[in-house]
Amino acid sequence: MKIRKRNRLKGYDYSRNNLYFITNCVKNKVCCLGRVVAVGTGRDLSEKHPEKHPEKHPENPSESKYICKLNEFGEVVANKIRWLSHQYEYVEIHNFVVMPNHFHLILEIDATKLNDKQIKIKSVSSLIGALKSTASHQIRQLGYVDFEWHRSFHDHIIRTDEAYQNISNYIDKNPEKWFEDTFF
Repeated sequence: MKIRKRNRLKGYDYSRNNLYFITNCVKNKVCCLGRVVAVGTGRDLSEKHPEKHPEKHPENPSESKYICKLNEFGEVVANKIRWLSHQYEYVEIHNFVVMPNHFHLILEIDATKLNDKQIKIKSVSSLIGALKSTASHQIRQLGYVDFEWHRSFHDHIIRTDEAYQNISNYIDKNPEKWFEDTFF
């Protein structure tokens, strides 16, 4: 039996006040949440093998600005990310991006926002589980009945202002880096 690698930092309380960088992928990295387009062109640049479809890829991708144009499934994910901060008053979403087959977000847990209310703070795993299950349910209702997320998610505890800035910049530039991304 294969032993799974531990995804979370051993002994760390993931319901603590902190900033967390989260990445989650669609199962099998299926591009079903939208498409990467050069601003003003409408060309689909989600194809990961430009040599097979050169007409979809600009001569010099570094000269263009790109966005991820979300479809109805991607909009569900974006709305559910926003929903987290409305559903849980101790959660703040600092930045996020939904890409064709994954999302990144910076999530803050801040129990001081509760003003002495006696509410149990959910862990990052519980919060992301709520996001994934509610998004999956709605996406399936929209007709993508086989939609699934990757089993787990990647997290990183943000400990410094420099790390925060680097991660936030990474999120902002993610659509522009789509071609260079070897993991998606």
